[in-house]
Amino acid sequence: MSDNALYDAFFALHHGLPRQGPGSDSTTRRLLALAGPLPERPRVLDLGCGPGRSALLLAAEAGAEVTAVDLHEPFLEELRLAAAARGLGDSVRTLNADMGGLPFPDGSFDLVWAESSAYALGFDTALREWRRLLAPGGALVLTECEWTVDRPGPEARAFWDQHYRLRTTAENTAAAVEGGYHVLGVVPQPESDWDEYYGPLSERADAADPASPAMAEALASIRAEIAMRRDHGGDYGYTGYVLRPADARWRTREETAADIPAVREINAAAFATAREAALVDALREDTEAWLPGLSYVAEAPDGTVVAYALVTRCRVGDAPAAALAPVAVAPAHQRGGAGQAVVRAVLDAARLRGERLVLVLGHPEYYPRFGFVRASEYGIAPGFEVPDEAMMALVLDGSGEVPRGMIHYPAAFGV
Repeated sequence: MSDNALYDAFFALHHGLPRQGPGSDSTTRRLLALAGPLPERPRVLDLGCGPGRSALLLAAEAGAEVTAVDLHEPFLEELRLAAAARGLGDSVRTLNADMGGLPFPDGSFDLVWAESSAYALGFDTALREWRRLLAPGGALVLTECEWTVDRPGPEARAFWDQHYRLRTTAENTAAAVEGGYHVLGVVPQPESDWDEYYGPLSERADAADPASPAMAEALASIRAEIAMRRDHGGDYGYTGYVLRPADARWRTREETAADIPAVREINAAAFATAREAALVDALREDTEAWLPGLSYVAEAPDGTVVAYALVTRCRVGDAPAAALAPVAVAPAHQRGGAGQAVVRAVLDAARLRGERLVLVLGHPEYYPRFGFVRASEYGIAPGFEVPDEAMMALVLDGSGEVPRGMIHYPAAFGV
């Protein structure tokens, strides 16, 4: 049996299906929302687009100019026909090309999109090779199959060891941060996303003629994959990542003891009183509140510390949570991106530490850019009067499952 015959049989089973991997329009929309504000006519590169379900949504709902890339020409033809039928022919351009050797200049796209396709290169390679394609402020969105338990069963382990080396969300998040990205959001994909893929594929397999060349082998492979998901799907799943390259103008890092005087000066200069500077000093002495590794600084190009962000332990009801406060930027460097850089860096560090929920009391026009929403949406409230829109929460693991109740701050906050 030739490889070409198996290739043809495999794609015969997939042609005309709405999806070539787990996903849904709702997940695509959720990932798009996490990417933040885009230009009025964003330039989007959809890699491994298949028949283009995501490309069509991005063109229609984000007003995007989409360049859709795939190596399988029949999928591209499906996409061209679908785009024309929806009046999107001028918004979607197709290209038959290899994701690992793309012909585009650096900075060509505002959004690089890859649902269920980064595995073709590998997560780390995709992050490294696609980063150059992003324009300043651009975002990379990709989905990746991962272990969802610490100890997957031997059946799932044996199956995936034959196909692709899975990692955990924590491992992939760490790889993204190490690769020079900030994590804007993480979205665990629901079981319904698998149903949208496997449901139509299973029906197609049941209707296929196993006597066709190589079809029996292709059917056996697909049915084994579907059975693995049915019997051991609790061990693995797909997760969406929304990433943005770190701002190279500002070096961010964990504070050292040598930084403490500069941190005190920045907080004293950034606020009307010395209260925030004293707050940080008091929190350092509170062993229950202080979280090692979550006190961050940003440096200017000359190495001067110019911005600071701190995350400490608080509680919602009886459950642990984290508080982002204070955030301070030296007056000479305000409104230049240093504050955003240090906040994103400390939030990345909190993700890597395993924190799930971060709370902030701050400007409602500033913190939503990091993904914060009103805490009241989760049933969370402070024990003192503040405008509802100023008390905000960020769920770092994307689960949406957070404790409800009153926020209890460390004693140093005085509330």
